[in-house]
Amino acid sequence: MADLRFGIIGWGYWGPKIARNLDSIAHATVTAVADMDKHRVALLAGQQPGLQVTSQVEELLCSDVDAVVIATPVRTHYALAKQALLHGKHVLVEKPLTASVAEAEELVALARQVDRVLMVGHTFEYSPAVNELRKLVQSGELGKIYCVEAERVNLGLFRRDINVIWDLAPHDVSILLYLFGQLPEQVQVQANAHLLPPIHDVAHLDLGFPDGMTAHIHVSWLHPCKLRRVTVIGDARMVVYDDTNPAEMIKIYNKGADVNADPVVSYRHGAITIPHIDWIEPLRLECEDFIRAILTGTPPRASGEVGLSVVRVLAAAQDALNQQLHTLVSDTIPA
Repeated sequence: MADLRFGIIGWGYWGPKIARNLDSIAHATVTAVADMDKHRVALLAGQQPGLQVTSQVEELLCSDVDAVVIATPVRTHYALAKQALLHGKHVLVEKPLTASVAEAEELVALARQVDRVLMVGHTFEYSPAVNELRKLVQSGELGKIYCVEAERVNLGLFRRDINVIWDLAPHDVSILLYLFGQLPEQVQVQANAHLLPPIHDVAHLDLGFPDGMTAHIHVSWLHPCKLRRVTVIGDARMVVYDDTNPAEMIKIYNKGADVNADPVVSYRHGAITIPHIDWIEPLRLECEDFIRAILTGTPPRASGEVGLSVVRVLAAAQDALNQQLHTLVSDTIPA
């Protein structure tokens, strides 16, 4: 089998990590890299002389690569992905897919039209721990799901091109959609821009789902502790997924509350179960899925359609935030 040739557009934080994983998979090799930083390009060319390195994206797209990975700022995703698809390349775009619903819809339609794979870097959908959590949810072991609480906070990294919602919330939104297979019908937002207005650095999203389940997402660049935690509250059991605790990523609590006939609320306190999880780097599994989709034509787990759904939720959150800000400004204008 001939190797699939991959090009990486953007050699910042994610580009080298994705390249490392692609190069470690049989029948896949990274042959070209494009980055606008000419110093970075020169440095990489010296380190890997066999690699085609350029500061011109068009040069990479006109090469013999079969697929490209776009690891650049969000504002560039739409134009670069569209250009790559029109050059006949399969495309993996880092999250979120685009900065607007209209752009995401166009890319999904274009990928279908040119018969190329369009995939999004929703890496947590490939996490063995998240997949264990999904099994618990889908099997009914947790019972009726009341609510979900997600926290993704840390001190930094501050972004000037997007706010904290578009930077961090894609992870938890993609996890929620993957766990439950449904879009929220209501989105409410509270956010603050403490450091560099109007860029919001702390946000709280409240999502309401058709079956009555609710979800709260807290994202922040201004927090003393690094937390990546999802808590699922069911009427039979409760689960905490903690991505920062490798030894105990999933904890199943045999706890709950019941309403008696009186009505009186009684509480159950049972054992805590920590299932064994065979760990594989999620980014490697994501790259394997991209390769599999290219070779077989089977849609990847984090397909363009999935990316579009996540962008729909993010856009609804941004719209809700904009409406709040508009109302607040309006209320301060004298009669």
